[in-house]
Amino acid sequence: MKNRYLVQILLPERDNAGVRFAPSVMAGIRKTLSDRFGGVTAFTRAPAEGSWSPDGGATSTDDIVVVEVMVEDLNEAWWRDFRQQLERDLRQAEIVVRAHQILTL
Repeated sequence: MKNRYLVQILLPERDNAGVRFAPSVMAGIRKTLSDRFGGVTAFTRAPAEGSWSPDGGATSTDDIVVVEVMVEDLNEAWWRDFRQQLERDLRQAEIVVRAHQILTL
């Protein structure tokens, strides 16, 4: 048994104006992750819905796609840089990237 990390990225399907991202945008993200980590899983068939109320204001919602990879070592600096690049490319104030330590059996 080996300890690993499951890194998940919650990606919006649309920009802040409600325009759906081109399929090539998501394909490029998946390719980057697959090339670097040897594989990627994207939950694209049933988008999840995220909702939040910034500062107690009006509730916002997004359809999101969860993209995940398993890694043996968690390079936090690389993931922070990647998240910041995604935020710039997708014009988002914040993209959630989270890591969970898992035990593969």
